[in-house]
Amino acid sequence: MVNGTAILAIVITFATFIATLFLTKMWIRVAKAFGLIGKDMNKFNKRPVAEAGGIAVIFSVIFGLFFYIFLKTFLLQTETHFVDLLGIATTVLLAGFIGFLDDILGWKKGLKQWQKPLLTLPIALPLAVLNAGHSTMNVPLLGTINFGLFYPLLIVPVAIMGAANGFNLLAGFNGLEAGLGAVILSTLGLAAFATGSTWLALIAFIAVVALLGFLLFNWYPARVFPGDSLTYSVGALVATIAIFGSLEKLAVLLFLPFFLDAMLYAIGRLGNKMGDFQAFGKPNPDDTLELPYPKLRDSGHIAIWLQKKLFGKATEKGVTSLILLFEIFLALIGLFFVL
Repeated sequence: MVNGTAILAIVITFATFIATLFLTKMWIRVAKAFGLIGKDMNKFNKRPVAEAGGIAVIFSVIFGLFFYIFLKTFLLQTETHFVDLLGIATTVLLAGFIGFLDDILGWKKGLKQWQKPLLTLPIALPLAVLNAGHSTMNVPLLGTINFGLFYPLLIVPVAIMGAANGFNLLAGFNGLEAGLGAVILSTLGLAAFATGSTWLALIAFIAVVALLGFLLFNWYPARVFPGDSLTYSVGALVATIAIFGSLEKLAVLLFLPFFLDAMLYAIGRLGNKMGDFQAFGKPNPDDTLELPYPKLRDSGHIAIWLQKKLFGKATEKGVTSLILLFEIFLALIGLFFVL
């Protein structure tokens, strides 16, 4: 039975990976045809790249989830976690839909930064009405607390909205968003498997293989950008898996780079009253990067500064690699304590 389940998991993830390759290639053509094009700001020539590619990842993940449900229904003939699976699928779809609207309308309609978090409020509805997770939590310094109705009605929505918007902060470099999502979800998937939530682990790895398929097109030099459709949905999925698997502490540890980014951004806004802040580097004619501001205002800027100190020059691929290495380091620490 275990071997049979493992084979089904391999089939589902492989099918999801193939679906991602097909849908991403198709989306690149569609985006260019409809003018959904953005500038690659870390390249000196600002070359045009297809936008909102996260939509391909979302549909691939949904395909994988429903393929999983199909096999459970007709092959395994079991209905365990059906409601939870449908709730997770709805959450991913809502997050992706809202992110896609932001991709195609947000910058045109001039949405303000404080307005965008409000748009993500509906993402939390499926888990809130399902009363997902456990209302009893072990809070550092306070001990075990039962939050009762405050958990599904307040803590879960705040967690979903915070993760969706927070994951959107650390972005702007080829391969960064999808790479971070793959590392974080892989870590949560391994932790879920180790703690007995194999169904949750499979969901995490369905998303991981979709992100890896997308990375083949999004890695330097990117042929497609992820957009908010990917960052919102990945952030929401991270929070969802953490809630269902009682892995909140691990998720908070893995989000440390995003907390750092939020802090640097806030310091920059309050201290220097910056206008349109850009997380990108300042590209040279050879596509090496310089710091865009005198002070460090973003995790990407820290990576640029560190590369220049160590190697004398900074590159976009180096920025992405350094941040991913730091995330992997946090993942290893988290898994050491979970496992």
